[in-house]
Amino acid sequence: MNNNERRNVAIIAHVDHGKTTLVDALLRQSHIFRQNEQVSERVLDSGDLERERGITILSKNTAIWYKGIKINIVDTPGHADFGGEVERILNMVDGVLLVVDAFEGPMPQTKYVLRKALEHKLKPIVVINKIDRPEARPDEVYDEVLELFMELDADDEQLDFPVIYTAAKAGIAKKNIDDDSTTMEPLLEAIIKEMPAPSGELDAPLQMVITTLEADSYVGKVAIGRIQRGTIKSGEVVAIIADGNISRAKISKVYSYEGLQRVEANEAQMGEIVALTGLSEVSIGDTVADVDCPEALPSIRVDEPTLSVTFGVNTSPFAGKEGQFVTSRHIRDRLFKEAQTNVALRVEETDNADVFKVSGRGELHLSILIETMRREGYEMQIGKPEVVYKLIDGKRYEPIEDLTVEVSADYMGVVMESLGRRKAELKNMQQLSGYMRLNFLIPARGLIGFRSELLTSTRGNGVMNHVFHGYELYKGDIAGRTRGSLVAFEQGLTTGYGIFNLQDRGVMFIEPGQQVYEGMIVGENSRELDIDINPCKQKHQTNIRASNSDEAIRLVPPRLLSLEQALEYINDDELVEVTPSSIRLRKAILDRTTRGRAAKNARK
Repeated sequence: MNNNERRNVAIIAHVDHGKTTLVDALLRQSHIFRQNEQVSERVLDSGDLERERGITILSKNTAIWYKGIKINIVDTPGHADFGGEVERILNMVDGVLLVVDAFEGPMPQTKYVLRKALEHKLKPIVVINKIDRPEARPDEVYDEVLELFMELDADDEQLDFPVIYTAAKAGIAKKNIDDDSTTMEPLLEAIIKEMPAPSGELDAPLQMVITTLEADSYVGKVAIGRIQRGTIKSGEVVAIIADGNISRAKISKVYSYEGLQRVEANEAQMGEIVALTGLSEVSIGDTVADVDCPEALPSIRVDEPTLSVTFGVNTSPFAGKEGQFVTSRHIRDRLFKEAQTNVALRVEETDNADVFKVSGRGELHLSILIETMRREGYEMQIGKPEVVYKLIDGKRYEPIEDLTVEVSADYMGVVMESLGRRKAELKNMQQLSGYMRLNFLIPARGLIGFRSELLTSTRGNGVMNHVFHGYELYKGDIAGRTRGSLVAFEQGLTTGYGIFNLQDRGVMFIEPGQQVYEGMIVGENSRELDIDINPCKQKHQTNIRASNSDEAIRLVPPRLLSLEQALEYINDDELVEVTPSSIRLRKAILDRTTRGRAAKNARK
């Protein structure tokens, strides 16, 4: 039977094409907020990191009512690094709203999330958003979306997709571009009419897959999923099926979604998205089933990790001064706790008890985890990111990324030259108003450090996006960083005088009055080799007054590296020291004599 009083919809799109703003508009017009209630924009981007970066990292559930029908809406991440989130969410819904910018058109992540939706045989509604942009080109974008559907082998039913034109910020939706409209009703009508209602057996034994886990300080673990079959009740004893093993657990409470809130319910039926408490031992992908008829549903398959870094206990002279959680036990517990809810993450213990290997879907995926941990008070040191290779028939295969770069024509040559050194192959070139869109296939390791190089070579005008393409034979060696490091050789407080006398050597990463230690990287050398320097040098006073002794010192502003830039920058023998208040670069071996001996042995 069909549960015609429900619609389960996911909103999928490329980063910054307006998913969260669209949900905001639907929530406002469904009177989820009171008339005069002050609500910030992007209410679903609840995390500090999400608001700061303007991206969705964790999927969010919400629900609105329209003409007596409950529409469960899930806002999904738009970045391919969070593909684990997207994969899970698509298991909960029957249809998707594919949001595409009316100027930019389909982008790499549009292709990625749409491919996932088509694989799940979900019904798409295409939403061409931002039609109020001055340079909007909705007709051309519609043709590009149609080409994308054909490229992804959509079936005839999927190719016959309805289109809605929206200006989400203004809260307007239209069925045809020339229609007059002041509300989002045309979009809501399309959801009710076009999206299939959840179907399944209402009277059959219970079946539900856990797709998301959340931690709540009051009720403990919260398990979220969609009921595929049967009915679930609060206080009911259920079977938990994990990898063929069956255990029993009692559900404390059942919650459904109303607007932005969870509302307690006595029971919920097939097709409803619910949150359950009391299941302390459950994991993502487990099946919650009837205790007398425990039948498992297929578990959730997630793309494999492509990049790994090492997390270790901070061993610098400043260890323990800024962080609250500094031991290997703290770091281990936090990483394994994250792996329970972040299904695209892999955590492995190494031969060194103080070091853990963490593999994820990309640089952003891992850096968000590191940034989250440092804000929680953790202190650690991170190794150089490395790609995850595969051995197939004795041959080494590496992950390949589908890269799109947008630059003005003036910078096209320097970008193509840079990517050529990184083993990228140009696949397509498109001229849009005022800039070029270049499409490459590039080894994942070739992207490490490219973002900062792109911004430098295009004076901040280059935009890049990439998405996992597949595995191909190893493409050969890629030259690493061509410049050495400036390394402090003593501990102390930096001085303006000391930094002034070192500025000719390269680019500095530090300011006067900063504490440094032996082995800490304080700048980038203008040449290939590392140099040991002393930025703490004092100007010694004498009783002789020279004519130039009181001249003002002019310092070049330092290059302050963000976490992502620091991870991209380091070499194999370097680490990033991460604390709640600092990000420092350092050599793995701090003592310069030992480091010199190790380098000499490595060259033999």
